[in-house]
Amino acid sequence: MKQYYAYILANKKNGTLYIGATNDLIRRVYEHKEEIIDGFTKKYKIKLLVYYEVHNNIN
Repeated sequence: MKQYYAYILANKKNGTLYIGATNDLIRRVYEHKEEIIDGFTKKYKIKLLVYYEVHNNIN
């Protein structure tokens, strides 16, 4: 059975938040931390994983 992850990242305590979903949490957090993909998280230096949930359905 495939697993999906809903996750929240932040740039600092009480800072800017980013909410995402993925099927590979480790890879996706690595991409955020290394600023591999241009966009919101790179612009605001959002790299700290603060929460995640595992789901069987992406919806």
